[in-house]
Amino acid sequence: MEERFYILASFEFVADVQILKGKLESEGIPVFLKDENTLNSDPLISHAIGGVKLQVYAKDKERALEIYNEVRAYAIDHEGNPIVCPNCKARKSEAYYGRKTLFYKLFPFFEEKKYKCLNCGIITKPDKHV
Repeated sequence: MEERFYILASFEFVADVQILKGKLESEGIPVFLKDENTLNSDPLISHAIGGVKLQVYAKDKERALEIYNEVRAYAIDHEGNPIVCPNCKARKSEAYYGRKTLFYKLFPFFEEKKYKCLNCGIITKPDKHV
């Protein structure tokens, strides 16, 4: 029987995924890390291959998403306050990089930081005056 996988999240560094992996496994959800060994041997190519991908079986997707949303770290401003979505006022945003051009794909650190609301999906730029 063919098993289908769902990519729950991608992480820039292998160390970043370990806490979530442990939590999911402690809840009985099998976890698979795609590109883990590649990044362990050369962490500088993380942006080029899209980081390490945390995968679960598709049948475990909903429960894994619930657990991930419980332990997820959301974006905060320079004072430690959660980023508030200007559209829906949710405090569940994460850093977002579009990497739409070849330049930003090769040099992602030059791209302006944006935030994506995980509630409504709107992408915003941080306040310049903050």
